[in-house]
Amino acid sequence: MWIEFWQTRTGDKVEFVSYQTGAKRFPEVPRENFQKAVHFFKDGKTYSGAEAVYQMAACQPGRAWRLWFFYNIPGFAFLAQWVYGIIARRRDAGYRITRVLWGKRVQPAKYTVASGLFLRALALIYMIAFISFGRQVRGLIGATGIQPLTEFLSEVTRQYGSTAFWMIPTLFWWTHSEFALLSIVWGGALIGFVAAVGRPHSSGQRAAFVVLFLYYLSVVNAGQVFMGYQWDYLLLEAGFLAIFLKPVRARIWLFHWLLFRLVFESGAVKLLSHDLSWRNLTALAVHYQTQPLPTPLAWYMMQAPLWFQKASTVFVFAVELVLPFLIFGPRRLKQIAGIGIIVLQTLILLTGNYTFFNLLTIVLCLFLFDDQMLARAAKPKTVEVTPSRSRRRYGVIKLTSNRYVTQVLVAVVMVLSLTELAGMFDIKAPGPLQSFVRRAAAFGIVNQYGLFAVMTTTRPEISIEGSNDAIDWQPYVFKYKPGPLNRPPAWVAPNQPRLDWQMWFAALGNYRENPWLIRFMQRLLEGSAPVLELIDQNPFAGKPPKYVRAMRYEYRFSTSDERRQTGNWWVRELKGPYFPAISLRAAQKE
Repeated sequence: MWIEFWQTRTGDKVEFVSYQTGAKRFPEVPRENFQKAVHFFKDGKTYSGAEAVYQMAACQPGRAWRLWFFYNIPGFAFLAQWVYGIIARRRDAGYRITRVLWGKRVQPAKYTVASGLFLRALALIYMIAFISFGRQVRGLIGATGIQPLTEFLSEVTRQYGSTAFWMIPTLFWWTHSEFALLSIVWGGALIGFVAAVGRPHSSGQRAAFVVLFLYYLSVVNAGQVFMGYQWDYLLLEAGFLAIFLKPVRARIWLFHWLLFRLVFESGAVKLLSHDLSWRNLTALAVHYQTQPLPTPLAWYMMQAPLWFQKASTVFVFAVELVLPFLIFGPRRLKQIAGIGIIVLQTLILLTGNYTFFNLLTIVLCLFLFDDQMLARAAKPKTVEVTPSRSRRRYGVIKLTSNRYVTQVLVAVVMVLSLTELAGMFDIKAPGPLQSFVRRAAAFGIVNQYGLFAVMTTTRPEISIEGSNDAIDWQPYVFKYKPGPLNRPPAWVAPNQPRLDWQMWFAALGNYRENPWLIRFMQRLLEGSAPVLELIDQNPFAGKPPKYVRAMRYEYRFSTSDERRQTGNWWVRELKGPYFPAISLRAAQKE
């Protein structure tokens, strides 16, 4: 099994023969030596055991660094020889382990099917993200929106001057009219669709991913407080790597590394935060009702007993802190990691509305399933082409160029990501490197991840109310965040109602920490049509109110008995004012 594997790697550079044949051809080596260890003959020299294996492995193009490790890292050769001896003395056990970890055949993993499926799925996720934001863009950052883009760019220019573009890279520096906003957002959705139906790995699809990355980067940086969630940056990072994606080992490995960081960092931040609810395994006992936008299924999960919630938390830690290391293991371990991560993401998707985040994470798991497994569902047709001499020469140039691109890409990603990862554990990088990482962060090509590092144990909610006499107050009802007590949580993912999401964050602080909220209330007093389209029920449809205010409530899921008696999904308690009553003139001064 292993000889077949190495033959595919070394090609005609190495001849593999049985030790009986080798003993006849090289009588100077005692036969019992052949029986104990593999031998490698090269340039009149003889190598045995682990040294022979590393000499043979170095015959692969671009793999000589392994042999350098063997000869130059102190203790490496001794350890390699010791491990080799253990395996050599237990070859039957080694065979059984090989069958368990690799299956019936050991062969270099290929990801042609996975990469093709990934590119199509990623293009569709781009399309979903653009459509979701496009339906809200005028109300959020349009000319009469909550945070107008024109005002934002003017303020950035005032603060950073000529370096403004490098601080906030976006195409909207050249044109930021409302027409430009809509053109880029809906144009991105159209290009995402075209890329999804196009031929994977074609030059046209690659060009489409370049445009999609630039468009979405522009939207993320222009969206201010309403954009820049972790899934937005995850889409940028995955989209950036997709530009260079080819089913070759090094570039596939970059997606393994991205998935590892995404999942492992999500688990690590929970422990590094020293949050008590994670450490005593009670986090999920409150999570279902305190998360930003729960689904109806979250209510049922909230009714589960404490032992179940603690067991679920243990499962989360197992998936996020243990399974990521299997990503770099043999194919069967990769598959276990993929299945475990997909199960966790599916459960999160069913109980919470996290936009396209869970879908994108699941799509990244495709790279844990090689063609040997996926070919049963999709069998790609391969056509062998014999190029002419001129094309063969061009192919060599192209191959060399691609190798350099891969090396630079891997180097940049590793430097940025390892610096970010070290920072999580309070390991400080040198000053120039930190500066480089900060500059690169604006482009979203490598990011740090980790949701819910500190679990919120209560659910404060803001109710925006309007009045014409400052006595009778009527609430504005949002589309998806908790409001009416008898309204069940909604299924809204993969769409993200970004105003509803931002209201959840605003409730965790005060209005001074959320100046956008004052502008939002001003737009309600002005009766801004694009902003009102973000609201489900406007109690002042004919004419805007004279006053608005914000009240703070504390919500929780009703118990089974409470829901049976009242029919309500929620129970709430008034905690007091969040923002005092304000008129349009006062709002404009603010």
